[in-house]
Amino acid sequence: MSRNYKFHNPEGVYFVSFAVVEWIDVFTRLEYKEILLDCLRYCQQHKGMEIFAWCIMTNHLHLIFRSVNARNPELLLGDFKRFTSNAIVQSIKENPLESRKEWLIEKFKMAAQKSSNVKHHQFWRHDNKPIELWSNKVLDEKINYIHNNPVEEGLVSYSEDYLFSSAKDYRGDKGILEGIIVLL
Repeated sequence: MSRNYKFHNPEGVYFVSFAVVEWIDVFTRLEYKEILLDCLRYCQQHKGMEIFAWCIMTNHLHLIFRSVNARNPELLLGDFKRFTSNAIVQSIKENPLESRKEWLIEKFKMAAQKSSNVKHHQFWRHDNKPIELWSNKVLDEKINYIHNNPVEEGLVSYSEDYLFSSAKDYRGDKGILEGIIVLL
């Protein structure tokens, strides 16, 4: 990972995006999105994650966050990715309605075989590319990028209509993930 893409400031606000291996569309099913949401809630309540903006797309997640309570943001994000990876793979294995189960599990196994630090299944790609948001201009750009992602993808006409993002919070309504710190 390039030096430009590291968590240099433990108290900084960061933009990260991370995707499923091979950009596989896993988050087309509600139960897998719920795992991400539950884990984000847990991190807010128990691990010192402050969330400023977020969006779950079909194959990736965008997040603007800060780690508080002197917790290293890299470790916090690593915990999040490890837990969600295991929980989602397990959910796929146990889901009787998952028509792509064998294909998905095989893709995750193949990705793990290519990685030196993953044993059984690799769900997330390793490249997070954290970007510290050091100015209001850059922060606004990233928030707009995150919220417009579902519009650009053709999922909704207006960013506030997309349920799985913080765009509603920025409109002044209550979104599905509580505790979002809206930056105006």
